[in-house]
Amino acid sequence: MTISIALPAMTVEVLRTHRAAQAEQKLSLGPASGESGLVSPRPDGKPWAPDVFSTAFAAFVRRSGMQPFRFHDLRHSHATHLLRVGVHPKVVSERLGHSSVSITLDTYSHVLPGMQEDAVKLIDAALATKKPRQKGDEL
Repeated sequence: MTISIALPAMTVEVLRTHRAAQAEQKLSLGPASGESGLVSPRPDGKPWAPDVFSTAFAAFVRRSGMQPFRFHDLRHSHATHLLRVGVHPKVVSERLGHSSVSITLDTYSHVLPGMQEDAVKLIDAALATKKPRQKGDEL
């Protein structure tokens, strides 16, 4: 099953530019270039081994002087930030590719401790907009 996720306009533009550059490169290489449909294939069109990205990312982090963190930690950061700003857990679950929202909630429930308090604030705000009943009003 394929699930589509929305991307920020900036990301879509970068991917379109990248696709155009790939098409130009493919034309220059001719029929031997192969068509994989991958965003970042090896020069022969085949997929990279997963550890290639992890190794390259670790080297990038070291060179940048940042505190060490794994490529996979970007995924956790994305989910955590989305949940903290109030994105529905079902949407976060879909973006992460989890088979169910319960996996997302089990993994990230520590991010949501203030949800009860947030719910009460919303209820208070909704009730504050209602006209108080006067004596003799019908129920």
